[in-house]
Amino acid sequence: MASMTDKPTRVLLGVRGMNKEAGVKVAAALQAMQGVSKAIPDDGQIEVHYDPSYHTIMDLVRTVRMQGFLAGML
Repeated sequence: MASMTDKPTRVLLGVRGMNKEAGVKVAAALQAMQGVSKAIPDDGQIEVHYDPSYHTIMDLVRTVRMQGFLAGML
């Protein structure tokens, strides 16, 4: 199985309609994914640090969508 790289990849996802409070729930869902080291929410966006050997950006977007929000890469 793959292992976490020394330097995770950072991506900024735009999340339509997400305020900072809802972002806490979305961040928790992302951080539950293996290979995600950080998820930092803000109004309308979330910064995600992840290991690309585990997930693609679309995997991250799907997880956000499963929380009830539209998302895409900024």
